[in-house]
Amino acid sequence: MASHRKPRTSVLASPGGRRTAAGLTTAALASVTLLSQSADAAPRAPKPTIEEVKKKVDDLYHQAELATEKYNGAKERADAQRHTVDGLLNAAAKRAEQMNRSRHQLGMFASAQYRTGGMNPTAQLMLAKDPQQFFDRSHLMERLTGRQKQAVTDYQEQAAAAAQQRVKATDSLEQLQKSQASLKESKRSVQDKLTEARQLLSRLTAQEKARLAALERQKEAAAKRKAEEEARRQQERERQRQQDGGGSTGGQTGGGTGSSTGDSSSTKAEQALAFARAQIGKPYVWGATGPSSYDCSGLTQAAWKAAGVTLPRTTWDQVKVGQRVATKDLQPGDLVFFFDDISHVGMYIGGGKMIHAPHPGASVREESIYYMPIYGSVRPG
Repeated sequence: MASHRKPRTSVLASPGGRRTAAGLTTAALASVTLLSQSADAAPRAPKPTIEEVKKKVDDLYHQAELATEKYNGAKERADAQRHTVDGLLNAAAKRAEQMNRSRHQLGMFASAQYRTGGMNPTAQLMLAKDPQQFFDRSHLMERLTGRQKQAVTDYQEQAAAAAQQRVKATDSLEQLQKSQASLKESKRSVQDKLTEARQLLSRLTAQEKARLAALERQKEAAAKRKAEEEARRQQERERQRQQDGGGSTGGQTGGGTGSSTGDSSSTKAEQALAFARAQIGKPYVWGATGPSSYDCSGLTQAAWKAAGVTLPRTTWDQVKVGQRVATKDLQPGDLVFFFDDISHVGMYIGGGKMIHAPHPGASVREESIYYMPIYGSVRPG
């Protein structure tokens, strides 16, 4: 029997159902959109404070200066190795020339023998595929004349010397390539650090830059006050020594046995200081040794060179030259080194101050030695 049940109407099929479904779909899409936006809008890192920016920039300059000293060392090694290679190549060329003369002398003996008939040992030597095998046949050497023996000996010695020169030149070329690779790596590191620092500074507003400059002035003022305090203490110590009858130490280095040594060292220090003062205002450029720009160790090296004293190129080597002195015993001309990694150096001028090439974007200037953490000091000369 046929069923007369009325088919149920789907909620989705009814107009109301369609509106309800549409509403649910819209709500679902909205929820998905909101979730997507929430996921995309992840919490952003808070903008760094000016103090944090200053610390980061100072750290980058420090790292750049450290990389600069590595660059200076690599460049010095590369220059020295290049000089060595040039010398070895010149020596190898001279050895080859001497060997050719010896070979020519042997050829003349062989030609003379050929013209008179027969094949003497000299000719056999020239035509042999393995000259060493020939040399091992001592009985043939006995048949050579005195001049011929000497010619063979000369050729053998020159050939061996030329081979040694070639080996040395090859080794030196390999060392040069390593030095050049290190030089390239250090240069890239310096440039990367400086680029990052410039980018940080370029994102600051005018107001933020003013605030940054104010922080820098505060740091400089604090370092200046400390230098002035130390200068007063030093004057007090000097007055006390004079009252106790110890007299003034003058310009003596502490290691001399007479006044002439002290006077000589003092004169050299004055000459070095005069040179350094003349460079004030010239820009810091990493890797530069003058005369128009300097980095920190380039300035101290050039200053003492003007006084007739040769210093190494890097801070790490300069700190090893001369007499170590305590901060309280510093005298004008002494070198003051900074940071645990010894990546910066300045020249002491007295009163707790120094002349130095600070960092990129700055010029050679006078500044308190307490602006940076002191590692130690030396007295060249």
